[in-house]
Amino acid sequence: MSPQAISRRYALYYATLFAAIGAYLPFWPLWLEARGLSAAEIGLLLALGSWIKVIANPSLAHLSDRAGWSKGTIVLLTAVSLATFAAFVPAQGFAWILALHLVASASFPLLIPLAETQTMAVVYRYSLDYGRIRLWGSLAFIAGSLVTGRLLAAYDAEWVLWLVMGPLALGCLAAVALPGRAAVGAPADPAEEVTLRRVLRLFAQRGTLTVLLASALIQASHAAYYGFSSLAWRSAGIGETTIAMLWTEGVVAEILFFAFSRRLGARIAPAPLMLAAGLLGTLRWSVTGLSSDVAVLAVVQVLHAATFAATHLAAMHYITRSTPPRLAASMQSLYSALSGGLAMGGTMLLAGALYSNGPGLPFFAMAGLCLAAAVLILATGLLRRPHAA
Repeated sequence: MSPQAISRRYALYYATLFAAIGAYLPFWPLWLEARGLSAAEIGLLLALGSWIKVIANPSLAHLSDRAGWSKGTIVLLTAVSLATFAAFVPAQGFAWILALHLVASASFPLLIPLAETQTMAVVYRYSLDYGRIRLWGSLAFIAGSLVTGRLLAAYDAEWVLWLVMGPLALGCLAAVALPGRAAVGAPADPAEEVTLRRVLRLFAQRGTLTVLLASALIQASHAAYYGFSSLAWRSAGIGETTIAMLWTEGVVAEILFFAFSRRLGARIAPAPLMLAAGLLGTLRWSVTGLSSDVAVLAVVQVLHAATFAATHLAAMHYITRSTPPRLAASMQSLYSALSGGLAMGGTMLLAGALYSNGPGLPFFAMAGLCLAAAVLILATGLLRRPHAA
């Protein structure tokens, strides 16, 4: 299989996965609200879903590493995710919805670090452009978000669930078409230590821990955005179509960043890139908390290129350069559990509690997380260390 064909297949899988995420992230709280859940229940459910990833994601990914699986794990978990969302169709009541949400949270989010692990492996092996592959996921996110927003403007929130399941069904086919282990990397060395203890030792190294903790803080600062921005903006009189456009604008900025990220990643080390993301994130969430004016929100949505895309790029390159290939999925999932699980779960609970007292308050707390990430990078002296690159 040619490198171009490999690139296209990963781009296709990203497209199906992120089309589902485009319907899920902005509008899942609206679907939960339509099923009768309160703001506090939504915050609790989203937080518990994030925390289940702390255990499930590293465990499943490490099993995949030890067994030498790659494509097979992605195919299986894509199918499990589809089946779980299908079970939401008849679900009623908090307990039933919570149980399904925990299963979905153990499978659906893990697809991202697993895909990232394989993609970064072929990027370094075949000198491919990661940004050009990843941007197809961002484009699909826009499509999923726009289509969902348009349908919700005319119909009810039940459409969210169907617009998650449709792309996941296509994702099962795209996963089957992904390259096997031979195309992803060299044959495994049976003598290599592939243990969780080794992963934790690598994770605990000062540079790795600092960069990934700072990244986790910045990524977790999106909790108020993911969980409550749609609710806050709608309560301020902003329509669903405009909300979808605001989300779309942020992803467009992300796409443009990824399109030109190859040169940026080669010239700027992860630590200074993370510092810039933290400072710009402080600005973004502070302004979002202060204003519900559409024009002002449209300006700061551009900073999604910093808070998400630049942070993500820095973390992906740092992990790939500092982790042995046989442990890459474990490290990716451990980082995902830290950022999207432990940190995101805590900030989601905080955002839910603060939102009840004022829709702008959660965003001020998120600005504090970004500022803490920037201070962490500066305080640990990574900018002065040559090996921080």
